[in-house]
Amino acid sequence: MSAAAPDPVARLLVEWGQGKEEALQALMPLVYAELCGLARRYLRREPATNTLQSAGLVHEAYCKLVEQKHTTWKNRAQFVGVAAQLMRRILVDRARKHDAAKRGAAISKLSLDEAFDFPEARDRDLLSLDEALRSLERLSPQHSRIVELRFFGGLSIEEVAEVLHVSASTVKRDWAMSKAWLHQQISQRAPA
Repeated sequence: MSAAAPDPVARLLVEWGQGKEEALQALMPLVYAELCGLARRYLRREPATNTLQSAGLVHEAYCKLVEQKHTTWKNRAQFVGVAAQLMRRILVDRARKHDAAKRGAAISKLSLDEAFDFPEARDRDLLSLDEALRSLERLSPQHSRIVELRFFGGLSIEEVAEVLHVSASTVKRDWAMSKAWLHQQISQRAPA
């Protein structure tokens, strides 16, 4: 019985983590389509007025990924999780800048019930979700990371478990608790 061939993405991530810049150049064509899909999921939640396209979001995330010099990469799921986190930060920063420019314009409500099912609706309040996620992170970094990986990264329960080195049942339980907690937090912040 022969051993399965190692995943080329995992091998390139390890090489990149060891400082081999050429590994990043070889890696990007292998993960580009996946990153574009992730970017499209993010951008579907953005207002129709957003001018950023998925390729632009991937490019901005790539620029930030290149700066990750001392990361010990383990696998594709971890890489996608980091890319998802970077894309979220990029969009939150853009939303903050846009909101600051509008100075006091009305902000639409975010429905977590809809948001966690990845609908096509564009009336998300990314800033409220980010604020609630930061509060959750202060209470439980693991719960916050699970939300980030599932909601923003699109990872499965099993992939999140692998990235966080916990059981799938722990992820499932923490995911359910996190959704309920976030829903309550966002509902309390919503104007009456």
